[in-house]
Amino acid sequence: MSSLPYKKTALGMVFVALLVTHGVQADEFTEDDLQRWQQQFMASVQQGRDLWTSPTLGSNGVACAQCHPNAANTHPETYPKFQKQIGKVVPLWEMINWCLRNPLESQPLAADDPKMIALQAYVTHERRGVKLEPGKH
Repeated sequence: MSSLPYKKTALGMVFVALLVTHGVQADEFTEDDLQRWQQQFMASVQQGRDLWTSPTLGSNGVACAQCHPNAANTHPETYPKFQKQIGKVVPLWEMINWCLRNPLESQPLAADDPKMIALQAYVTHERRGVKLEPGKH
């Protein structure tokens, strides 16, 4: 029987002990961290707003803002939920893709596409403070 699993466990325990004794915790962050993260988030929100209001996201000159000015009536706090147009429960990014394919006559974006992330950041930022209610219509 190999002692390798025991050595790995002991090494892991030593590492954790070093972290604890030196006061380092995984969730510690500084005011500078918070400021940097907020700046990056707001840059993404601005990119999303720019995309939302631009007719260049689609192929037919239609912008998201024509149907949803200031992301009105998008209700990101209710996703995931059943969407009749799609016929199943979907996350917000899939509904955005439905709008890209249909009213905007464009190509869908991958869930991790920076444009998709920016669109979702903008929509959720516009609804900040609203209670989460997944599944609500």
